[in-house]
Amino acid sequence: MKTILYLTDLYFNANGRNYYEEDLFITSKLREHFNILIGNPQQAIALLDKADLVVFRNTGAVIGYQEYFDRFVDTVKKENTNIFNSFDGKADIKGKQYLLDLMETEYPVIPTVEDISNIDALGNPEKYIVKIKNGADSIGMEILTMKELLKAKPDGKLIQPFLDFEYEVSFYYLDDKFQYALYAPQKDKRWDLQEYDATPGDLEFAKQFIQWNDIKTGITRVDACRMRDGSLLLVELEDLNPFLSIELLPAEKRDVFMENWITVLKKLA
Repeated sequence: MKTILYLTDLYFNANGRNYYEEDLFITSKLREHFNILIGNPQQAIALLDKADLVVFRNTGAVIGYQEYFDRFVDTVKKENTNIFNSFDGKADIKGKQYLLDLMETEYPVIPTVEDISNIDALGNPEKYIVKIKNGADSIGMEILTMKELLKAKPDGKLIQPFLDFEYEVSFYYLDDKFQYALYAPQKDKRWDLQEYDATPGDLEFAKQFIQWNDIKTGITRVDACRMRDGSLLLVELEDLNPFLSIELLPAEKRDVFMENWITVLKKLA
């Protein structure tokens, strides 16, 4: 039986989510097929030679241990470590630069600039959202009026309009295959999610970002917001350690997802 090193920070304080609950469920399923070692992401380098495959999961915002994480990524690449998600994505694993890149190439993303001199590209919203480029879990995020924004003069940060959308919806992919979708009907309760029946148009929207990112293997979450006109705009493309919220799925769908994932992991190990 092959061994998986499952990296997670069980007690990371994430808004609206309990990492340990999801990870305990996942590892309870994986242990039927693999030997499981559970490790903290900040001790991962010393454990790499103990397993046939590393699974990088709910490890929290890496900004809290950025230097160690960078060394970990370098080590994984130098040693050709079998890892899931693979670290070849172009989205959240590298920070938020991809939002600027996608906007420049006219993908349907929330309008984003990093220089206040380009603020006209965001229209004329009542408020703006300012985010740090390597942030996660809303760390460092601010909501500012135009006056406050001009006074703050954010440098090296992303600036977006504070949009009036209907709801947020997330599409979950295993490698390049759609698995399920969840949405937050109350936009002020991001993690109060319900199952969502994705339309062909929704999946066409999400798939373009999966194809653009083109990671070798991994679970990717495409987060979008539904605008008042019915269109979708990308909020975030999470290709490092997306929370899966699988406890919200019906048991049958949850089992199918885990079977699909285990099949992928067996091929990697």
